[in-house]
Amino acid sequence: MAAAVLSGATAARAADAGFTRFIASLWPEAQQAGVSRATFDAVTAGLEPDYKLPDLILPGRPKTGAPRQAEFVQVPADYVKESRIEGLAAHGRKLLDKYRSTLNGIERRFGVPGPVVLAIWGRETDYGRYRLPYDAVRVLATQAYVGRRKEQYRVELIEAMKIISDGVVTRQGMRSSWAGATGLTQFLPSEYYKHGVDFDGDGKVDIWHSVPDALASAAQQLVNKGWQGGVRWAYEVKAPERADCTQGVPEVTKPIGQWLREGFTLARPAKLSAEELRQPASLLQPEGSYGPAFLTTKNYFVIKEYNFSDLYVLFVGHLADRMTDPRPFATPWSASTQLRTKDVEAMQRGLARLGLYQDKVDGKAGMLTRAALGAYQKRAGLRVDCWPSEVVLRSIEAAR
Repeated sequence: MAAAVLSGATAARAADAGFTRFIASLWPEAQQAGVSRATFDAVTAGLEPDYKLPDLILPGRPKTGAPRQAEFVQVPADYVKESRIEGLAAHGRKLLDKYRSTLNGIERRFGVPGPVVLAIWGRETDYGRYRLPYDAVRVLATQAYVGRRKEQYRVELIEAMKIISDGVVTRQGMRSSWAGATGLTQFLPSEYYKHGVDFDGDGKVDIWHSVPDALASAAQQLVNKGWQGGVRWAYEVKAPERADCTQGVPEVTKPIGQWLREGFTLARPAKLSAEELRQPASLLQPEGSYGPAFLTTKNYFVIKEYNFSDLYVLFVGHLADRMTDPRPFATPWSASTQLRTKDVEAMQRGLARLGLYQDKVDGKAGMLTRAALGAYQKRAGLRVDCWPSEVVLRSIEAAR
């Protein structure tokens, strides 16, 4: 036993020596990026890897994956939880008043409504009340050394050093998520330089302490990804009884007016303008043919680039709406169970084997998985509801 412990300690020292050499090898890249030698030495002094992080590839250990994100393993009713939404919306209403001048300025400049950027802030860090748990530099360095996306994180680590070298935030102040996202609105370091905005006019972009800078930077990121001013993120609708849930993919777009002519109705009656009726939209049914349905605009998919999850966008969009309209979704959520990630992966592999699914096998029952599932249900003569269940999984596994 003593020999085994000694052997493990020796391996750990060897691994850490490798990490030290790896960090030292980054200096030419850091220097080229504009990082000072003093900053590089200070940031990397005593730096150690965190082998407890997820998403690492460690010799002699099973490959670890990303944590099971709530966006992909919870049913909508649990993720878009009414009590959570209302609590955040209530605080968001206070912040609408507190930052009214800033938010009006952001909307004039970027075309992004104040409630939308507030909702992103609320979802990402609870309006700054949630303290991010990790040392960002340590996270990025570990991921660059033994993570599954080494090259991406190598860039992010250099960018983080540059931010610190530029004097915007201290090493101690750069806290992050396990994946290295930092600041009030959760940017990766490279996103800071792509989208950061000095909105308070103090000469620096500070997304860690300046609310105006953080919110304006979130708005700029949305604009840079294609945000269209004056366009809603989505419209909640009621689907006709014979609606084809397999149409719920981004590639199927129709003017909102056409969806309405095909039998979809606004969940809460309202008069849409001629411009809104011409707006192209896709169908989204997060619970298949059960629960609420939505006609999603271009801006829906722009928000989705902030976090690639339909439930994330629903959370942010609905939270933004709730700041000015207290009503919950018109149609209640109905699904009470969600297949485990490994079962969704098995379903995706089965659908791919049958030629119905061409996307990645990731255990996430998103739009493309649900549509492929619906196509299988049509082929097999099953009830078409586009919702992953144990019964349909067993049918797919038995199909040849």
